Amino acid sequence: MAMVSTPCSQFTCLRRSCLKLDSFQSQSFVPHTNSSIRFSSSRKASRSVIAMAGTGKFFVGGNWKCNGTKDSITKLVSDLNSATLEPDVDVVVAPPFVYIDQVKNSLTDRIDVSAQNSWVQKGGAFTGEISVEQLKDIGCKWVILGHSERRHIIGEDDQFIGKKAAYALSEGLGVIACIGELLQEREAGKTFEVCYKQLKAIADAVPSWDNIVIAYEPVWAIGTGKVATPLQAQEVHVAVRDWLKKNVSEKVASKTRIIYGGSVNGSNCAELAKQEDIDGFLVGGASLKGPEFATIVNSVTSKKVAA
Repeated sequence: MAMVSTPCSQFTCLRRSCLKLDSFQSQSFVPHTNSSIRFSSSRKASRSVIAMAGTGKFFVGGNWKCNGTKDSITKLVSDLNSATLEPDVDVVVAPPFVYIDQVKNSLTDRIDVSAQNSWVQKGGAFTGEISVEQLKDIGCKWVILGHSERRHIIGEDDQFIGKKAAYALSEGLGVIACIGELLQEREAGKTFEVCYKQLKAIADAVPSWDNIVIAYEPVWAIGTGKVATPLQAQEVHVAVRDWLKKNVSEKVASKTRIIYGGSVNGSNCAELAKQEDIDGFLVGGASLKGPEFATIVNSVTSKKVAA
């Protein structure tokens, strides 16, 4: 499946050169001026444009984790099917493995289905694992890899995650690749260092970046109710895009979607979405509530500015 990023169909995507990190002082969180957006003083009728640093379409994923029953998921799918979603957004949900087929057979085609994990190679004698081939067979288009719960509870390391990403991509699945720092790493001023190390393991392994979405999820904000401020999240997203520009290519830096995750909900999504380098969200608990998830998807409207 070729999921090459394309410009938004209804709105012109704005981008500006990636901000250089040389001017950052330690881990201070400094607001960045968007030099490419200009507001005309003319009284002429305006149109809407989506202000994003990259050229990719806004992307929102719902990670249902180890939650749900047949009945609760039937209700959730019904809520999603009846929701009105902005057209300028790629929307994906990731049910638990045992409910993927149920969701795929009942969910609107407007929303793609993702898995929450996949095995590192072709299936076989690997008890408890799910192969990429099996995921494709039941209609999955994406897989979440490198989530902090896989890294810090299951014990998956950077290189193993890179290999899993490479295999999934080689077999045609899109990859939502998660990166992010622990609280003690942030407090020690190592946020960028940790994220760069995780990114490098992916970059060293993958054959292409055409079908990768990067999800920055500070571990201290996942499921805790704490959320990075918009400027904290923006600073790391700028850093990630700059790393891609320097270590992969300017083209990849521009087209790769960098989404934010970590206690995103219907109340904070609009302010986060206004940040130029936040290209969407990976949502946990709030994705289990259909109307709230729709609100998060529709936060793309916060990026639309008059031009």
